[in-house]
Amino acid sequence: MPEFDPTKFSSNIEQNPLRKYFRQPKVYITLPSKGVFYPADAINIPEGNEFPVFAMTAKDELTMKTPDALLNGAATVEIIKSCVPNILNPWKMPSIDLDAVLIAIRVATYGETMEITTKVPGTGEDRAFSVDLRQLLNKLVTNEYKTEVTVNDMNLKTRPLTYREFTDASLKTFEEQRIFALVNDEKISDTEKLERFNTSFQKLTNLTVKSLASSITSISFGDTEVTNQVHIQEFIENADKQFYQDVLKHIETQRDTFVLEPMKVKSSEEDIAAGAPKEYEVPITFDQSNFFG
Repeated sequence: MPEFDPTKFSSNIEQNPLRKYFRQPKVYITLPSKGVFYPADAINIPEGNEFPVFAMTAKDELTMKTPDALLNGAATVEIIKSCVPNILNPWKMPSIDLDAVLIAIRVATYGETMEITTKVPGTGEDRAFSVDLRQLLNKLVTNEYKTEVTVNDMNLKTRPLTYREFTDASLKTFEEQRIFALVNDEKISDTEKLERFNTSFQKLTNLTVKSLASSITSISFGDTEVTNQVHIQEFIENADKQFYQDVLKHIETQRDTFVLEPMKVKSSEEDIAAGAPKEYEVPITFDQSNFFG
């Protein structure tokens, strides 16, 4: 039997008579970054800065259900390539755009509302709530990332981490935290436990310092401007505690500006009588349990 050759069945997509029935953009969004922070080869900024967003295909859904690809970020990258084709390289996308892009893809695919289920604090009862995704999206895209901060007469210019940097740091942090948990379960001596804890703690510390240094593009003082990343990291490693904390606070404040705020929920009279607080917060996150309709 001759071997199957898929290339014989390929065609020029421009000549496909079904092309006019291919999916069309369902949503248009302005990125929170406004297209700033992208390298030139990572983005194609459309006219008016309005990015078309397509609904997911069946293939995209299968991709999003692949555990390994979800964990290492590859699934998210493939979905963004498929649904927001103007983002040419999602790995180089500033992480502040991530939530807005994912929300837009979900809106394009399943509509403007999403149900989330949570347990009521104090009672443990399950409650479902409807979230207006358009409202969340509007809040994210109107925020502004402030790149500059002055500390001790030094002017620092900063940037958000790329999705690649963010994912790599998250995976490494997850691995070290997993080691922390495993050490407690292992039948090893207290001395060896302490050594393993110290090793993992040092790695986590180095990750934090490296991420902070990577977020700094330049440090200026007087007539001098430093942009060399090696020099910047060496400086951050040797800066005093207060300087480090001031810079870290700026970076975290800018990052948190583009994180989805929790939804404030008022308890029913029935739940309050059962021990629930009058008001509580429900975190809004995107994962496999709620991303799909």
